[in-house]
Amino acid sequence: MADEIINRVANSKLRVIDLEDYYPEGKRVQFNIKDWLLEGLVLREKDFRVYVAKQDWSQYQDCYVALHCSTDAIVPDWAYMLISIQLQEYSKLTVIGSLKHLESIIYTSIISELDLSTYTDLPVIIKGCSHKPVPANALVLLSQRLKPIAKSIMFGEACSSVPLFKRK
Repeated sequence: MADEIINRVANSKLRVIDLEDYYPEGKRVQFNIKDWLLEGLVLREKDFRVYVAKQDWSQYQDCYVALHCSTDAIVPDWAYMLISIQLQEYSKLTVIGSLKHLESIIYTSIISELDLSTYTDLPVIIKGCSHKPVPANALVLLSQRLKPIAKSIMFGEACSSVPLFKRK
């Protein structure tokens, strides 16, 4: 009879954190205000307020929204604030910036709220590969939160991880 295959990883104290498991569902949308500016460059307050008032904000229900201007216009802060106030009752989150920045902000919030006490004094692998857009910044923030409590931190997969930290 052949020897039984034993999964040593499953039987070890090693814990894997996959940030993809925390990826919040919801459409990500980039909202470009350039079309609301005169020639894409000048914000005229009266016209801008009309665009904001006429916009159907309900189309952003349960979306994550990144506000930006794709031209070199100088956009006053109040313009983004005005839009965000309108989006507040519909969107899950509204930020200024790119979709990449939006994901970083989403994950910053998630990681700051994670209860990591179950990883105390244990070796931890932060899973590297994912099919969803987990920002590199999230990996950095998670490793910083784990350092004071984990016995060790590695990155990658259980079969081929890169050691990052080991408590002495």
